[in-house]
Amino acid sequence: QGGWEKVTEVYTASQMWWGSIPGSIGETCKPLILAGAAFLIFTGVASWRIMVSMFLGAAVMSLLLNAWGATPFMEVPWYYQFWMGSFFFAMAFMATDPVTASGTNRGKWYYGFFIGFLGMIIRVLNPAYPEGWMLAILLMNTFSPLIDHIVLSGNIKKRLQRA
Repeated sequence: QGGWEKVTEVYTASQMWWGSIPGSIGETCKPLILAGAAFLIFTGVASWRIMVSMFLGAAVMSLLLNAWGATPFMEVPWYYQFWMGSFFFAMAFMATDPVTASGTNRGKWYYGFFIGFLGMIIRVLNPAYPEGWMLAILLMNTFSPLIDHIVLSGNIKKRLQRA
């Protein structure tokens, strides 16, 4: 109620960034989440490709929704979409699961991009489900074998053409 102006009357950007807002434990303090993401990348557990492409997918969809502007939630500046919810937590700790994510490097780019893209659609267009990241991750987990199959088939086709 009241749109983005009402949200910024109650919570500042600094509060959203540092985590002094209501939310699930562990998902509100963005610098600590990003430090955890850096640790996972450094140790080789998580893929930076998935994280970067998920950020890009969410940014692209958020910019498109900002341009459309049909509902008050579409008017939220695109960069605040990352700060006011659990995007960074989902990006760092859920989407990068090495078992269910795509295994090929090119597949990781597609996988992450579509998680960000779909998650932002679910989040903005469905007011009953304000955090659509887990749904987007689960949906893309079902498609990750198909993504890898398409990427591997494309690589085999290129190699056969060279031979």
